[in-house]
Amino acid sequence: MVLIIGISGASGVIYGIKLLEVLSTKNDVKTHLVISEAGKIVIKNETNYKIEERKSLANFWSRDRQAVKNV
Repeated sequence: MVLIIGISGASGVIYGIKLLEVLSTKNDVKTHLVISEAGKIVIKNETNYKIEERKSLANFWSRDRQAVKNV
């Protein structure tokens, strides 16, 4: 199974991050993470997470402008 997880500039970024953490432990699930520029700002300002660390949990990742052509 392949799931796309999108993180935007909304204040609920923590839910996307937690979902990614759980799914990264599942061998039968591949994840594609898409983070918008606004999402990066919210992660930086509202969490203690580093964006590079979160991206490493996904099998694939894209910037929001690349997402359509990469998925």
